[in-house]
Amino acid sequence: MKELTARQKEVLSFIAGYIRKHSYPPTIREIADHFCMSVKGAHDHITALRKKEYLKQADKRPRTMELTHGKFEDKTNLTEIPILGSVAAGVPLLAEENFDGNVVLHKSMVKKNKKYFALRVKGDSMSGAGILEGDTAIIEKQHTVMNGEIAVAVIDEAVTLKRFYRESARVRLQAENPTYKPIYSQDVKILGRLHSIIRNY
Repeated sequence: MKELTARQKEVLSFIAGYIRKHSYPPTIREIADHFCMSVKGAHDHITALRKKEYLKQADKRPRTMELTHGKFEDKTNLTEIPILGSVAAGVPLLAEENFDGNVVLHKSMVKKNKKYFALRVKGDSMSGAGILEGDTAIIEKQHTVMNGEIAVAVIDEAVTLKRFYRESARVRLQAENPTYKPIYSQDVKILGRLHSIIRNY
């Protein structure tokens, strides 16, 4: 059996996550919209996944796609990353670790032996780094980051997503939007660093 391309893995992961959330598969139009591709492009990916026996479809009606579970589990190696609430790309939010479902990713998209969690982005202070309200931030768990890395930080029991800089006697958390002033503190707890962003269009 032929291996999947990177894009085919992403499409298959999206379909799996959609089925987990809604209990039925997405339409080809929804797949196309999610990946900002043409309907024909989405159809071509579905056709390829069917030929490689990762998907089956009873007929051409919408929402009839099914995963071929044995091959799917063996070949795609999906991982579920828990969504633990929201993070402020703006004014810090209260740090509430409320489980809010999972993001399903292919294991090739994350590092081995690393732990991850996801947060929904609120605010626009990181728009200059391409991080927008409504995005889902995939965070690699770690307690230290390098200067210039984008980190999830806790300040006074509030959680924010900012670029991290350690200065001589304090930490500066820098926004990527000129309308927001830097946040300075001597007491900052790092929860992790930004690994990737998932965006639904």
